[in-house]
Amino acid sequence: MIQTKKRVLLVEDDQNFGAILRDYLEINDYEVVLARNGVEGAERFNKDNFDICLLDVMMPYKDGFTLAKEIRSNDAAVPIIFLTAKSMREDVLKGYNLGADDYLTKPFDSDVLLLKMKAMFHRMEQNTVNLNKADHLFTIGAFSFNAKLRELSIGDDKPVKLSPKEGALLQLLALHQNDLMPRELALKKIWKDDTYFTSRSMDVYIAKLRKHLKADSAIEIINIHGEGFRMLVSN
Repeated sequence: MIQTKKRVLLVEDDQNFGAILRDYLEINDYEVVLARNGVEGAERFNKDNFDICLLDVMMPYKDGFTLAKEIRSNDAAVPIIFLTAKSMREDVLKGYNLGADDYLTKPFDSDVLLLKMKAMFHRMEQNTVNLNKADHLFTIGAFSFNAKLRELSIGDDKPVKLSPKEGALLQLLALHQNDLMPRELALKKIWKDDTYFTSRSMDVYIAKLRKHLKADSAIEIINIHGEGFRMLVSN
């Protein structure tokens, strides 16, 4: 069986660094398209299909945050990793709020980037986290949720396709409906790590789920400080 190479969109305005990273990824069996700025990156993303996007933040014409927002509006699932010299807490949180999956501060170890990419692809190939082969069809208030397809629907409205992390997190909440879903459990099963940044990333995804579920006022996701979350569904 022939395995298709994963396609990478690398958007980096530093020509030397971009060329070196492109060559490194190609040596490791990735197909890489290198764009020199945010505008070119947006054009390439709109024309082609990519399995992952690696975005610099500080770029001319269109910065990485703006580009990530545009990518997310078109594709909720494609992994995004920021590669940047900016390490301020506010910038990291902004990146996660825009839907980034990870954030590497330059200079970084290229082998670490490679391992992060492989881990992301491995989780996606497991079809949004196999939660011990739990049931995948849920009723959440007025909503129906198919965790396998990552589709959330209400009434006759068109189903909303959730991102992999949104789907996995909602599945965990549904399994613990009206009970405590421990924060550590979600971080270990979905993010495979329990750090400050992954914890903040999960908070961002909780906020996204609240928006998806706001059509039913009987559903509430509450934060149990220091412990986790409860998805309460009133009768």
